[in-house]
Amino acid sequence: MHVAVCSMNNLHNSRPDDLARAVEERGFESLWMGEHSHLPASGRVRHFSADGAIPETYRYMADLIVSATAAAMATRTLKVGFGVSLPLERDVFHMAKAVATLDRLSGGRLLVGIGLGWNWEEFGNVALMPWSKRYSGLRECVAALRTLWRDEVSSFQGEWYRFDAVWSYPKPLQQPWPPLHVGMTGPTGIAHAAEWGDAWLPLDSGDEDFGLKLARFHAALRERGRDPARVPVSVVSPWGARLDQFKRYRDLGITRAMLTGIPPGGLEPALRFLDQHADWAAQLA
Repeated sequence: MHVAVCSMNNLHNSRPDDLARAVEERGFESLWMGEHSHLPASGRVRHFSADGAIPETYRYMADLIVSATAAAMATRTLKVGFGVSLPLERDVFHMAKAVATLDRLSGGRLLVGIGLGWNWEEFGNVALMPWSKRYSGLRECVAALRTLWRDEVSSFQGEWYRFDAVWSYPKPLQQPWPPLHVGMTGPTGIAHAAEWGDAWLPLDSGDEDFGLKLARFHAALRERGRDPARVPVSVVSPWGARLDQFKRYRDLGITRAMLTGIPPGGLEPALRFLDQHADWAAQLA
């Protein structure tokens, strides 16, 4: 099993190039970074927490694709992941071109996590469809992106995305596209990931045995005629994860487990955090 690191992509804590070099030097397989295009100034979102308050660190998140490019250019073998990108908040042509360009510049080291996000106010400011249509909207967005990445001349006619024949270059180095890791859970999210995802990227909230979630996902794959052995699973661990928890992920057949909880305060606290977990990659390989 690969051990990865997940960052909030907050420039107040550390630069992505500095962090990526440190992650690579310590033997981790990949660095993943999150995304929010903006945050409502109300600072509160229903269902995020008990009081709806959004942690302040979200306010300072940098652009995901720019940060991922900096991380990729600063390293040689480290894989760089979107953990996760929010395609419904980006222009589909710019998303397709940016992903393909970064995949080529990185030598095929890009891992594309995609999701819906949880901030319905943020979503409403930029998305083409209402919040209630977000799942089917993401399915359609992904279909349009795949057309742009795969076809020499691309066209698409959907409910929310429509374009006649276009040229969209470059094409990704990974063909037909970088595998899309679907970062959605819950019954609807699992159904969509099993239907059209190349891989699954769930959050382990720690509220139940992760093996139960994995079993539900594998059952959903089989219902759709897909072989679970051909659909990798990467799990985002809870903050404060333990080595025995990661061993449990490995024993369940998880492809990759991500460490979260890099402390704020600059690069030095991040380096101490990485040093504390540096031997996990070798132990769990």
